[in-house]
Amino acid sequence: MTNKDIEASLRQTQARIRTAAERAGRDPESVALIAVSKKQSAEAIRAAYEAGQRAFGESYLQEALDKISQLADLDIDWHFIGRIQANKTRQIATHFAWVHGLADSAHARRLSEQRPGEMPPLNVCLQVNLSGESSKGGIEPSAVPDLLNLCETLPGLRVRGLMTLPAPSDDETTQRQPFRALRMLRDQLATPTRPLSCLSMGMSDDLEAAILEGATFVRIGTAIFGERH
Repeated sequence: MTNKDIEASLRQTQARIRTAAERAGRDPESVALIAVSKKQSAEAIRAAYEAGQRAFGESYLQEALDKISQLADLDIDWHFIGRIQANKTRQIATHFAWVHGLADSAHARRLSEQRPGEMPPLNVCLQVNLSGESSKGGIEPSAVPDLLNLCETLPGLRVRGLMTLPAPSDDETTQRQPFRALRMLRDQLATPTRPLSCLSMGMSDDLEAAILEGATFVRIGTAIFGERH
């Protein structure tokens, strides 16, 4: 895609977000767009940045580190949205502002210990597996309170909310069910001192359903950059 194509796709995605938020009776500004740039070039990210996008999501650590280095002149908000591996936690803790997909107590401890002291705590969303699919990452809903409580004792982490990656569906009513379940789980666990205000849910094919159920982050790749190379 050309730079103009990326800019046009970004504008179209932003319009979808606005329309869905208005349909839900929400302020469109309450929904943040993460441009999922895995398998995209540094040049494509720069084009989206020049069109106003600031938050980018990466899933493959080495690829992400290469692009972070190439784009060091830009004030990008980097979000790690892939599966976490124990041998990758130091680099994640050092180079990212957010992690979407924390689902393991050992990873939580490592990320906290390895977060550089001069940096603010790493923002994390706990990944919840609502479908029971073994192929999907995340913890069972019943395990979320224990991981939340652990993370609150770790000075290098700041739990901001919950994240999920549901099974795909073409039907909006079906799409909304896991997103509603995540919002209800958040509502059960939130406290005044732990508001869990972030719900990271919704991608290119189901962002409307996610926003209708309260998403505050939508993670959009294909609709902005086209198919991955």
